[in-house]
Amino acid sequence: MKDAREIIIRPIITEHSYDMMEKGVYTFEVAKSANKIEVRKAVEEIFNVKVTKVNIINVKPKPKRVRYQIGKTRAWKKAMVTLAEGDTIELFAAK
Repeated sequence: MKDAREIIIRPIITEHSYDMMEKGVYTFEVAKSANKIEVRKAVEEIFNVKVTKVNIINVKPKPKRVRYQIGKTRAWKKAMVTLAEGDTIELFAAK
Protein backbone atom coordinates (compact mmCIF):
# COMPACT_ATOMS: atom_id res chain seq x y z
CA MET A 1 0.00 0.00 0.00
CA LYS A 2 1.13 3.53 -0.73
CA ASP A 3 1.90 6.08 1.95
CA ALA A 4 -1.11 8.23 2.89
CA ARG A 5 0.74 11.42 1.92
CA GLU A 6 1.27 10.03 -1.60
CA ILE A 7 -2.46 9.46 -2.04
CA ILE A 8 -3.73 12.83 -0.72
CA ILE A 9 -1.97 15.52 -2.76
CA ARG A 10 -3.67 18.75 -1.60
CA PRO A 11 -7.01 20.14 -0.44
CA ILE A 12 -9.18 21.89 -3.01
CA ILE A 13 -10.15 25.37 -1.76
CA THR A 14 -13.00 26.98 -3.70
CA GLU A 15 -16.24 28.73 -2.79
CA HIS A 16 -18.18 25.54 -3.42
CA SER A 17 -15.83 23.44 -1.29
CA TYR A 18 -16.16 25.96 1.57
CA ASP A 19 -19.95 25.61 1.42
CA MET A 20 -19.62 21.81 1.46
CA MET A 21 -17.30 21.93 4.51
CA GLU A 22 -20.23 23.18 6.58
CA LYS A 23 -22.04 19.94 5.66
CA GLY A 24 -19.01 17.79 6.56
CA VAL A 25 -17.80 17.18 2.99
CA TYR A 26 -14.13 17.93 2.24
CA THR A 27 -12.54 18.00 -1.22
CA PHE A 28 -9.01 16.80 -2.05
CA GLU A 29 -6.86 16.27 -5.10
CA VAL A 30 -5.73 12.64 -4.99
CA ALA A 31 -3.30 10.45 -6.92
CA LYS A 32 -4.53 9.25 -10.33
CA SER A 33 -4.13 5.61 -9.28
CA ALA A 34 -5.98 5.97 -5.95
CA ASN A 35 -9.30 4.23 -5.34
CA LYS A 36 -12.03 4.93 -2.78
CA ILE A 37 -10.68 2.52 -0.18
CA GLU A 38 -7.17 4.00 -0.33
CA VAL A 39 -8.55 7.55 -0.08
CA ARG A 40 -10.69 6.60 2.94
CA LYS A 41 -7.75 5.04 4.78
CA ALA A 42 -5.42 7.95 3.91
CA VAL A 43 -7.83 10.63 5.20
CA GLU A 44 -8.52 8.67 8.38
CA GLU A 45 -4.77 8.19 8.99
CA ILE A 46 -3.69 11.79 8.29
CA PHE A 47 -6.52 13.71 9.99
CA ASN A 48 -7.68 11.18 12.67
CA VAL A 49 -11.35 11.34 11.63
CA LYS A 50 -14.04 8.79 10.69
CA VAL A 51 -14.97 8.77 6.98
CA THR A 52 -18.49 7.68 6.06
CA LYS A 53 -18.49 8.20 2.28
CA VAL A 54 -16.03 8.85 -0.56
CA ASN A 55 -16.92 10.11 -4.05
CA ILE A 56 -14.21 10.22 -6.74
CA ILE A 57 -14.34 12.32 -9.90
CA ASN A 58 -11.91 12.19 -12.83
CA VAL A 59 -11.46 15.80 -13.95
CA LYS A 60 -10.93 15.92 -17.69
CA PRO A 61 -8.51 18.38 -19.33
CA LYS A 62 -9.92 21.58 -20.81
CA PRO A 63 -8.65 23.04 -24.07
CA LYS A 64 -6.55 26.19 -23.62
CA ARG A 65 -4.80 28.49 -26.06
CA VAL A 66 -1.94 30.95 -25.66
CA ARG A 67 -1.65 33.00 -28.85
CA TYR A 68 -1.11 30.39 -31.56
CA GLN A 69 -0.18 27.48 -29.33
CA ILE A 70 -3.08 25.10 -28.62
CA GLY A 71 -2.92 22.77 -25.66
CA LYS A 72 -4.85 21.32 -22.74
CA THR A 73 -4.83 21.60 -18.97
CA ARG A 74 -3.79 18.53 -17.03
CA ALA A 75 -6.15 15.71 -16.14
CA TRP A 76 -6.45 14.99 -12.39
CA LYS A 77 -8.56 13.13 -9.85
CA LYS A 78 -10.75 14.76 -7.20
CA ALA A 79 -12.16 13.08 -4.08
CA MET A 80 -15.08 14.41 -2.04
CA VAL A 81 -14.92 12.89 1.43
CA THR A 82 -17.90 12.91 3.81
CA LEU A 83 -16.99 12.73 7.50
CA ALA A 84 -18.96 11.24 10.38
CA GLU A 85 -21.25 13.52 12.38
CA GLY A 86 -19.19 15.79 14.65
CA ASP A 87 -15.81 15.24 12.94
CA THR A 88 -14.03 18.19 11.29
CA ILE A 89 -10.72 18.82 9.56
CA GLU A 90 -8.81 22.03 10.33
CA LEU A 91 -7.35 23.00 6.95
CA PHE A 92 -6.09 26.39 8.11
CA ALA A 93 -4.88 25.72 11.63
CA ALA A 94 -3.35 28.72 13.42
CA LYS A 95 0.28 28.30 14.41
